[in-house]
Amino acid sequence: MSTYKDAGVDIDAGDRAVELMKASIAKASRPEVMGGIGGFAGLFDASALKSMKKPLLATSTDGVGTKTEIARAMGKYDTIGEDLVAMVVDDLVVCGAEPLFMTDYIAVGKVIPERIAEIVAGIARGCEKANTALIGGETAEHPGLLGEDEFDIAGAATGVVDSDKQLGAHLVQAGDVLIAMPSSGFHANGFSLVRQIIKTQKLSLEAHVSEYGKTSGEVFLTPTEIYTLDCLALIKSMPDSLRGFTHITGGGIAENTSRVIPAHLTAIYDRSTWSLPVEMEFMAKIGGVPQADMERTWNAGIGMVAIVSADAAGLALASLAARGMKAWVAGVVEPSGNNETRRSYLVSDFRR
Repeated sequence: MSTYKDAGVDIDAGDRAVELMKASIAKASRPEVMGGIGGFAGLFDASALKSMKKPLLATSTDGVGTKTEIARAMGKYDTIGEDLVAMVVDDLVVCGAEPLFMTDYIAVGKVIPERIAEIVAGIARGCEKANTALIGGETAEHPGLLGEDEFDIAGAATGVVDSDKQLGAHLVQAGDVLIAMPSSGFHANGFSLVRQIIKTQKLSLEAHVSEYGKTSGEVFLTPTEIYTLDCLALIKSMPDSLRGFTHITGGGIAENTSRVIPAHLTAIYDRSTWSLPVEMEFMAKIGGVPQADMERTWNAGIGMVAIVSADAAGLALASLAARGMKAWVAGVVEPSGNNETRRSYLVSDFRR
């Protein structure tokens, strides 16, 4: 006789995991959520959208990549979910959309209820920070495909923006200012390079690193900053002066900024306005990472950029400061000197 459990799938363990995560999920809700978890689909009351002239639904999906391997190696699973939420909802807000709800997917080699509950607690905490409802999810056990302690996570979110309030490249003008918001570390990009350096330099995740003032593992697992509410606050406080945002993820500052700059304009960043984070400087140095490669792989200390009219830069900084966000003017948008399409540059050296 063969059972599903004999094949490596423990349904009872999955049920226990659901029970353990219910308390966390209850904190990541909104009044529009209909019903609870456990159904075949999550329900969200969209009747409020009728107040918009032309509501546009926005959707985004992402994962955390190989940062999950750092969490597995450290045996610490309670922060990786925040990374997932940040990667998804902060992509939505770039176009001016308010994230409404999110779903997640967790694939594991073996369901360990307490571990699943820790991951979901992080996701719920991230959703709470972004005022985004966690309305559903799936945990899949993949014996034979993943090792018993291996896992991967992904998520998708839906948001909404009224058509006439959509942000983007169509609003950006020469003379606009780039307002940078600091990253909280490596976020969830470039960890294949991080792991390569860990391997080649034989770094211990448990070892205290004087340059960090903490262990490498603690630094690498610092959750990705969630900028959603900060960005929404800017949208509300300066609707006529805000052009858009760029979320600095894989590809670095230049590549991501170029996605929201019109073909006839160029974004110029002045690197003397901020310092390269010590953890990135340290890893690039010991790993022998060329500066150009580092800048295309990691965020170099900026997680989100707001593009605003020059006369509103002070208001943007004040609005963010009131929320505890230490932003700064990092550059400006200028006319392109030739016909090259959307470009952004980093100029000068990082302040030491």
